[in-house]
Amino acid sequence: MTAPTHQRRSTCRICGSQRLQVFLELGAMPLANAFLRDASEIPGERAYPLDVAFCEECSAVQTPDVIDPGVLFADYIYVSGTSDTIAAHHLEYAASICTALDLGADDLVVEVASNDGSLLRAFQAHSVRTLGVEPARNLAELARDAGVETVCEFFDSKVAAAVRERHGPARAVVANNVFAHVDHSVDFLRGCRDLLDADGRIVIEVPYLGELLERVEYDTIYHEHLCYFSISVMVRLCEEVALSVRQVDFVSVHGGSLRVQAEHARRHADHARSVLDMMADERRRGFASIDRYTQFAAQVERNRRELRALLGRLHAEGRTVAGYGAPAKGNTLLNYCGIGTDWLPYTVDKNPLKVGMLTPGMHIPVLEPDQLIERRPDYVLILAWNFADEITRQQSQYRDRGGRFILPVPTPVIV
Repeated sequence: MTAPTHQRRSTCRICGSQRLQVFLELGAMPLANAFLRDASEIPGERAYPLDVAFCEECSAVQTPDVIDPGVLFADYIYVSGTSDTIAAHHLEYAASICTALDLGADDLVVEVASNDGSLLRAFQAHSVRTLGVEPARNLAELARDAGVETVCEFFDSKVAAAVRERHGPARAVVANNVFAHVDHSVDFLRGCRDLLDADGRIVIEVPYLGELLERVEYDTIYHEHLCYFSISVMVRLCEEVALSVRQVDFVSVHGGSLRVQAEHARRHADHARSVLDMMADERRRGFASIDRYTQFAAQVERNRRELRALLGRLHAEGRTVAGYGAPAKGNTLLNYCGIGTDWLPYTVDKNPLKVGMLTPGMHIPVLEPDQLIERRPDYVLILAWNFADEITRQQSQYRDRGGRFILPVPTPVIV
């Protein structure tokens, strides 16, 4: 019997409580990375509920609707190596971890959900051993072609045991922009711990709940993102698997993320003082109260009204608008706000896997970036707003010819 593609949880994936309270309903949404090859695929397109809930027991923010990860990730269209911003981030990331742990040629760095191997290539520049674990067949092949040994598996505690048996323990286990994708958070983190050497370190980057709330980044909500992590919830999870949190840094990537570094609790019994202070600050900011999330939901609805009003006005004035980027977040925004080809006839993107395709739900064609110069729209809606600085710099010729940019969040604004 075939397993169902979609299931809805009734319990918190962090603590198991049934006290989940939905505070935001974005409606039925297509999968954010399920781009269509052409219009013939539109009749078969599926949509699933996209709600966000608050656990009244442990304060974890999460989506209860779970899509089979084999459907989401077995053949994946997001490639981490196409952005200059991410490339610079990878270089800083690898250098900081190699320095902090004094990694050498005998040390192993394992990356979970290693994508096309871009980050591990940055580690290889420091002459350390590397291994990727990546479930997407197409991306694992890209990584191998680039010289990064890669295991094509969905990571869990069983895979971790097999990797350790074959390759030995890792001095560093890194997991970037993947922990939020995991339905079984505790088992995933236990696998990271079991793979770790006695004096090793787990480094996890996740988009930060605080940025989601304060910058009204509702477009970062889609079916792949099952959790929206606070520091407090990350610490709770680490305690569950006998890890202590030694350091938390705030990094700007992906709209504002946490870089959480943890080690075996038997090596450090207590969390760092700075981490406990950050948790106290989150309590003062209302992260443990449903009221903060109902306020956020009202801000999301206001953003939709304001963005539709702006684009509607420009359309009525005869202005032309194109998009920049075809990120997953952009598809949440386009579908939730009901922005189709009448207002946004096309978008452009550097990712060759997306060019020539149609965005899910709104079916907006994805073109090459040089089309902005050729077609010269009056305005460009930056859907990949987390790369706005890079995009506006790269598109200086478009701007010099009179083009204007629109940033959609936290409040729609023309820049």
